[in-house]
Amino acid sequence: MTPTYDVRPDARATDRYEAPAYLARYQQRAGRAHPAPETDPSDQSDGDVPLYLRRFRARTGATPVAAEPERITVDGQTFTPALAEVTRGKEISAPVQRKAAELIVAEVSIIRHGITQGYSTDAGLTPMGAWQAHRRGHELSRRIEDGERVRLVCAATNRARQTAGQLHRGVLDGLALWGRTAEVSEPQEMAELRNFAVSTPDGLRDVTSAFRQYQALMEKLERMAVGDRPRWLVEIDRFYRTQYGGADPIQMWLTVPLMYFEPPQACVRRFWLAIHQLTEASPGVRVIAATHSGPMRAFATWAHGYDPGEPLNTEEIRVKIREGGRTALVSYRNRVTEVHIPPDGEFPRWDVH
Repeated sequence: MTPTYDVRPDARATDRYEAPAYLARYQQRAGRAHPAPETDPSDQSDGDVPLYLRRFRARTGATPVAAEPERITVDGQTFTPALAEVTRGKEISAPVQRKAAELIVAEVSIIRHGITQGYSTDAGLTPMGAWQAHRRGHELSRRIEDGERVRLVCAATNRARQTAGQLHRGVLDGLALWGRTAEVSEPQEMAELRNFAVSTPDGLRDVTSAFRQYQALMEKLERMAVGDRPRWLVEIDRFYRTQYGGADPIQMWLTVPLMYFEPPQACVRRFWLAIHQLTEASPGVRVIAATHSGPMRAFATWAHGYDPGEPLNTEEIRVKIREGGRTALVSYRNRVTEVHIPPDGEFPRWDVH
């Protein structure tokens, strides 16, 4: 006898008198009628809203222009219930006198890009990577006060640009939820925030861009089995074979002298040059910078004096500039180090004349 299966819509009903909590929630979601994200009236003003964000807003009722949130005022401090909920934690705060003595005049958040579609091309973010960047921007918005100025900058790669764009969306959505207003700039590219480079016959190229050239040349040389490998190709082959073997190529870059790779200290200098430019052009501004893991790791290693490891996607290095611009507090992975800021124009030159 051939078995038959009931495929009617109500066949998912359980014979238990009370469904388990997870099943009840699933049935509630399945039976709920949602407007199609593509035709959600709240999104008509912004046709380029990503699908994940349209669905999130349709599910939660959040819109880019939300109604004025409820505000609570206690002892002269005004906040929204939503901000009170998300800022709960186990923070250990410094004494008021110590916090006042720190005299922080600017803050820079250096953020690694979200999960990318791949490194063999200059690909953008995956949907997960875009969501990571949006959530990071939402979290950063908790620190932004009313009337504060925020400037977003990024490296000139698709993954960094898209990360900055989603950080921008997350910050704006968060500020709307917390009932705060701030001057938030559109993301702008900065050459100083680029990834570390490799010297190739075509000039300096981003390490992932050089990888594409390396792949093409290696395939040609191996297929033809003739000619010597150029020295830059031998070195980048050594770098990527470290990754293929399951080791850490960035650690190799940090610790092994490489003749055709931009050295780690040059990346640290570039980052400080960018910070100098941003804080001098707009004193007191809060900066959010989307960039790459290699230079971030070099920056953290320089500040803390040891290699704290590879940044996760959208992980943050926080730099607080103190009054006078001579020192800063650099925090990464629960370690805070006070550093002396290298003055602009004081960097030594090591090239041979």
